[in-house]
Order: sequence, then structure tokens, then C-alpha cells
Amino acid sequence: MSPKAVQATIDALCERVLSYDVNADSNLIRKAYQFAKDAHEGQKRATGEPYITHPLAASMYLAEMRMPAPIIIAGLLHDVPEDTSRTLEDIEAEFGEDVSNMVAGITKLGKIKYRGMERYIENLRKMFLAMAADVRVVFIKFADRLHNLETLDAIPPKKQYRIALESLEIYAPIANRLGMGEMKGRLEDAAFRYVLPKEYAWVKEIAASGRAEREEYLDRVMKKTESVLADAGLKDIEVQGRSKHLYSLYRKLLRNERNIARVYDLTAVRVIVDSLADCYAALGIIHAEWTPLKGRIKDYIAQPKPNGYRSLHTTVFCEDGEIVEFQIRTKEMHAMNEYGIAAHWSYDEAGKVKVGASSKSKPPEWVRELAEIQREMEDRKTYIKSLEDLKIDVFKDRIFVFTPQGDVIDLPEDSTAVDFAYAIHTDIGNTCIGAKVNDEVATVDRVLKNGDMVEIMVDKSRKGPNPDWAAFVKTRHAKSNIRQTAKSKISDWIKGMLPGTK
Repeated sequence: MSPKAVQATIDALCERVLSYDVNADSNLIRKAYQFAKDAHEGQKRATGEPYITHPLAASMYLAEMRMPAPIIIAGLLHDVPEDTSRTLEDIEAEFGEDVSNMVAGITKLGKIKYRGMERYIENLRKMFLAMAADVRVVFIKFADRLHNLETLDAIPPKKQYRIALESLEIYAPIANRLGMGEMKGRLEDAAFRYVLPKEYAWVKEIAASGRAEREEYLDRVMKKTESVLADAGLKDIEVQGRSKHLYSLYRKLLRNERNIARVYDLTAVRVIVDSLADCYAALGIIHAEWTPLKGRIKDYIAQPKPNGYRSLHTTVFCEDGEIVEFQIRTKEMHAMNEYGIAAHWSYDEAGKVKVGASSKSKPPEWVRELAEIQREMEDRKTYIKSLEDLKIDVFKDRIFVFTPQGDVIDLPEDSTAVDFAYAIHTDIGNTCIGAKVNDEVATVDRVLKNGDMVEIMVDKSRKGPNPDWAAFVKTRHAKSNIRQTAKSKISDWIKGMLPGTK
């Protein structure tokens, strides 16, 4: 078994939930545990442990995300209808409709019969539909998947690889789009060792090299940071050290020609403060103490990342000339950065823990759009053709591009002016003839960068898009409209050639 696998107890779970929600019904949590334990009685996991250890561990992960009691209870019960004689009706009778609906959502996500690409497609489709119906279901699925990944040693290698690859290609990117940075990192690291074992061993060795010295140095920097900020009058500061997740480090090493010396955020210092004003004050104080590196100051508060991540980043020449990255944010921003959309159930606007926040929340707009696409694509061949477009729309790194009015358009990396035009409105895309990017005239195939301001030029008399645009656009919306118009033109031409149609 993986050393990271959680060995949870029901007492520890209840204690954890009560630590962030004193009004949580711990008796109901215990009741759900006993219900699940009785239902799974006699069942064993591949590790040889009693089956109840799995839903208990998954629920502990949910408690680490500070989820309210109903989600914890659904986590404990999530495998009951599929793997035991107890039904959803039994769960509803004991724990209510809300919990029963969440468990039903997990059950629908359950075992998939297909193999190969069909399996991949079906998994993706079910995840999007589940998110659109109730995004809480996906939090439970993430926790379920994380514990399965951390206990993969007990199953055959081929199955290990399939589950791990699916986690890297589907689960982690969805966690990223939902802003759940900590869950994304944990899913990636747990899957990494099974998908790319040699690379995992290499990166693990690099990360471990000099760790003791790094931790000692970081501890010294953190103490000095606390002292400098306190002396400047900032109150209620929390300073933390953060090591980079291994898979994230691996990807950064690949981007930097495998040179560890060019990775400045191998470890970083997080400064968590009370208010927005304190974020910028702390940035100024840190720059007064240590010299910042040119071009390494990033304001993700003024311009958050597309998944909602907000923080100030700066890299400085720190003690003894070492390079250190600082990340500065409020408590609420920190919660949102770690748990993303899941934090909506745990925190109110003031950053205080919500009590009884168990009702459904609207999923992000992109989730609803994707669910609509799934419903439209019941024809499997059409779905397979559109899969790559879908993966780009959802899983590629995102950029922010601005309209002249200051509206923000969220697009996949490498999107063009035409993608931007279609993101504003289908009619704008269809009649687009050019663009201005940062006040400079540009062609319609101009690849956009994060922070660009784009104005689209249109010709209202234009009949439709150029079919050749399909070769360079990146978003599914743009491609489907261009292809549809091209098909219509061919269809009209054929009709015009038929006798009696002129």
C-alpha cells in the first residue's frame, strides 16, 4: 500500500469536521458510517482491508477540503447502492433526499463497460453531465479516485496504468478547471508514478536532493519574513512554506530543458494576510527588504487566472543571494486557490466558515455548455470526431483576452482572433474580416496572448466565415460554426444544380 494512503477512523473524521463546523451533526455522520460498514460487511478491498476503509478515507479527504456534513455523509455512502444490497431508497429514508441525490450521482458515474477510446469518451461524458447536475458529486468522485490511486499497488499493472492515465487526462484537468489546486496536485502526483515511473523516480530524486538544507533555509526566510512584516505594522499574518508538487515540477523541468537551476519556485513562501490592502502592502515591504527579479512580478489579483486563482507572486534575491518566490494572498483567496469551487461550500465572503452550506450551487458556465454538448452528441461517431476539440476547450491552459470595453474572454491557449470573435457572438465570428490587437491591425489568424486587448472588425454584408479558418481556430464553438456554414454552402450549391430547383 502507498505510504500516503489515509488510515482514518470515524472518531478522527468527526473530530475533523467539528474543527471547522461546530454545528455539524456528528451523530448523523457516525450513523452513516455504521450504515455503510454494515452494508459492506464481509467485502474486502484488493489490499485485503475491510471495504469500509475506502469510503472512510475518501470522506477524510472531503473533510480536509472542509466540506459540510451532507457531503461527508454522501462520501461515506457513495459505494453502497452499487456494491451492496442496500438501495438509494434505503439511503433516502435514513439520510434524506439531498444525500440520496448525491449518492445517485456517484452511482451514475460508476462502472463503465466500454474499453479503449469508447471508455475514455464515456467517462468524460459522464463527468460533464454529473458536474452540470450537481458539482458536489464530482468532489466526492475526486476523493474516491484519490484514495484508489493511493492504494493502486494491490491491483494488476495494466489496470494501474489505465486508472492512473485516466486520472492524469480527465480527473486532474477537471480539478484544475474547477480551481481545485490542491486536489489537482494530489491526483497528478499519485498518478505520475504509475504512468511515467522512470520520470517519477528522476523528479523525486531531484526534489529530494538538498531538501534538508532547503527546508532549513526556508525556515530562516519565513521567520525573517514574519518579523519584517510585523515590524511594518501588519497584523494577523500567516507565513507558510510550500514545496512544488512532483508532476508540476516535472512539467516545469521539461519547459526549462530539464535544468533545475531555472525552476525558481521549487519551494515558495506563502504570505496569508487579512485584507486586499495588506496583500499590496506586504508586496511593498518584501521588495523593500529584498531585490525583486525583473519580469517576475505577477498580479493574479487584478487579473485572476481563468480558473479563479488569485494571488500576488514575486521572485526576489533573498538571504545569501538565493532566489525565492513569494505568494501573497488573503485567507479567502487561499481557500479558493486550494479548494476552488469547493470552497463555496466552506467559506462565506468574509472568509469565515459557513454553517450548513449544503445546497446545490450553480456549476460554472463552461460546465453547463459542455453538458449541453454531451446531450447533443448522442451519435457516437460525431462525439469521437469532436473529442479533440472538447479536450482543447476544457483541458488546455487558458488565457484571458480583453474586449475594448474591459470584458474578459476566457480562451484556450493558442486561440486566434477568430476564436475570440466567436466567443463574443456567433454573428461577430461569421462576419469577422480582421482585428486590432493592442491597437495594432492584425490578421484573423493572429494567435492571441494572455492580456491582449482585441477589437474585431466586421463586415455585416459578409455571407459567412471562410471555410479555411477551420484549419487554425482552436475552440469547438468556432470550428463547429465554420464547418456548419461550409456544409450549408455545399448543400445550397448541390440544390442549385438539381433540375427544377432554380
